[in-house]
Amino acid sequence: MTMTQEQIQQYVMTYLDATDCQILEKSPYHVTVKLSPQADRDLTNRPYYWGFVERTGVEPETMSFSFVFDTEAYEALQEQNDSKNSAQSGAGSGPSQLGSTHTAGQPPAAGSADDSVLGRYFGPIRPLPILGPGRIQKEVLTFGSPRLKQIFTAARQGGRCVYLFEDPGQRQRMTLFPASYEPWLGVCFKLEFCCDIKREEMHFMGISLLSGRIDELFTNRLASIQLVPRLPENVSIEPSELSLAEGRDTLEQRMHDILSTYDMSWADAAAIRLREELELIDAYYQPLLNESDEERKQEVAGQYEARHSEIRWQYEPRIVVSVINYGIFHLRSPR
Repeated sequence: MTMTQEQIQQYVMTYLDATDCQILEKSPYHVTVKLSPQADRDLTNRPYYWGFVERTGVEPETMSFSFVFDTEAYEALQEQNDSKNSAQSGAGSGPSQLGSTHTAGQPPAAGSADDSVLGRYFGPIRPLPILGPGRIQKEVLTFGSPRLKQIFTAARQGGRCVYLFEDPGQRQRMTLFPASYEPWLGVCFKLEFCCDIKREEMHFMGISLLSGRIDELFTNRLASIQLVPRLPENVSIEPSELSLAEGRDTLEQRMHDILSTYDMSWADAAAIRLREELELIDAYYQPLLNESDEERKQEVAGQYEARHSEIRWQYEPRIVVSVINYGIFHLRSPR
């Protein structure tokens, strides 16, 4: 599985928007952002600083990053901007810039490096690099880069479980009678069909905890509505008839029923390839296992068992079902 530059950019921008980060500069090839406190905790690995903030209650200073999605296009854009700025500065220069800006009879500026206290004793001191919150760090985000993996982990941990409500709109807030909402349990299942060739599928299903109705295309329903994290005004929540455990078990059973309809010829073919590979391993190691040297025989036996385990892990067909994320969604009941 991989991602294009456009998909990476869309994912990162969604994460930055969800964590309330401040966008400082944006182009089709990069984004410069000041992290929110939540994103700073997730991405900068500064536990001691955030412990200090929590103990003292001071206003946190978050870090800024420039995330680059297309390196070549971004560098070309930077060169274009630099040449444009150089042309403008050259056109604006005049006779007033010639000569020294120091006026005769006046002392030099107090902030000059040569006249500073340290400069008198140690000579001119080079300025130190800007560290901490004032520094904008550039990161190139490609699929597999450490920073993008960090964003994936933060998004997975922060969005693993959600509790949301359908936004009824302004008209519902002005009406006399409250809207009726029913609770839904939504679960995103990940199916992995594993052998020497791997395939993955995502299934986002929902079950009404009021009626028990299952929507196998629950993501399409959520995509058409606006969701908010707080209970809207003039809305009543229907009590659940099913518990979360009952809803979970029902969805798992439906997932099992869906899998039972799949064509499993790929598993039969993988089992044949597994048997052929094991036969090759046996043919290679069997003469070595018959050696008279016991020390050599034990060493070969260890290699044989390790190789057997590797081949089984690589070729043995299996289906792995896991849950990526889930949530409780309160949606308007059908009339």
